[in-house]
Amino acid sequence: MSSIFTKIINREIPAHIVAEDDENIAFLDINPLTVGHTLVVPRQEVDYLFDLDDKTYTSLNLFAKKVAVALKKVTGRRIGTAVIGIEVPHTHIHLIPFTRMSELNFANPKLQLSNEELAETAAKIRDAFKS
Repeated sequence: MSSIFTKIINREIPAHIVAEDDENIAFLDINPLTVGHTLVVPRQEVDYLFDLDDKTYTSLNLFAKKVAVALKKVTGRRIGTAVIGIEVPHTHIHLIPFTRMSELNFANPKLQLSNEELAETAAKIRDAFKS
């Protein structure tokens, strides 16, 4: 059975996509810790980060770096990373804008952003990624 991320990749369910290439995709987390919280996912559905082959692992991390640079341009904040991989069985890297360590705590209440707010943020990140 396909993961929810594979369904996003295949455009079977909507997402606020901020960047993509032939091997990876990045989209906003719909339950973000902070504004701009982005998930970076390989197109290849592999559950565990360290089970990725070297080419996919390297590609994912280099792509995440490019997305993080765009995200920093938009938010003006440092970008933290986390790889947890419990909730969705598809490797993903969390990119989280932050100014305080406490903002990176996944036990924190998640933000409730409207679809319009998410769309506006995604558009800004897409523009920054292209430049």
